Amino acid sequence: MAELAMPLIPLLFVVIAAFLSIRIVAEYDRLVVFVLGRLWKVSGPGPVIVVPGIMSAQRVSLRTVVLDVPPQDIITKDNISIKVNAVVYFRVVDAEKAVLQVENYIYATSQLAQTTLRSVLGKMEMDDLLANREKINAELATILDAHTEPWGVKVSNVEVKNVDLPQDMVRAIAMQAEAERERRAKIIHAEGELQASEKLGQAAAILAANPVSVQLRYLQTLSEIATEKNSTTIFPVPIDFISMLLDKRKSSN
Repeated sequence: MAELAMPLIPLLFVVIAAFLSIRIVAEYDRLVVFVLGRLWKVSGPGPVIVVPGIMSAQRVSLRTVVLDVPPQDIITKDNISIKVNAVVYFRVVDAEKAVLQVENYIYATSQLAQTTLRSVLGKMEMDDLLANREKINAELATILDAHTEPWGVKVSNVEVKNVDLPQDMVRAIAMQAEAERERRAKIIHAEGELQASEKLGQAAAILAANPVSVQLRYLQTLSEIATEKNSTTIFPVPIDFISMLLDKRKSSN
């Protein structure tokens, strides 16, 4: 029995080594394989043979990574201290560069995003930061993508999430918004008065051209007052009529 078992021992080691050498790579992963420390190839998806002791491999995911940039203390161009955080969307497009060109591409992208966020927003005024959010996002994405391209990383999008302002600045912005609303209300009211005066001038010109229409307006006013069942009736008297009476009195004297 011992003589029969001896040839099976090497075969058993070969089977175990072959079993341990098989790596299953998912569809969204790639395996960067090294042979004796030298790059061999990028494999996957599917089964990949990595011989222990001779070959080594590092798995790289090709899926989009959502990186949350922690809040950064930023002083804007107009000397206002704020805190801003953002989200970076990126993915690996070249697994070989992501392994060879940078030690940890996720950590490197995170640090680059933080420094870029402080650098870009520090050159802007607070009003521009609040009003031009889409422009800032596009600029951040362009800068990050240019710096991460040598690492085989593609930055697809950057979104500034929150801008935390000091309480006194929040009150100042609220007062500014309230003053702006009051200014608009006054302008609208003045425009309404101007339009009303123009219409009244047109109505006066029409009434002056046809004096009978003035009497019709008097009668219409009386009918409107009568429907309200008021105890007091106010009858408008034309100024021209009073002037005519006064002129007659002066002439009689």
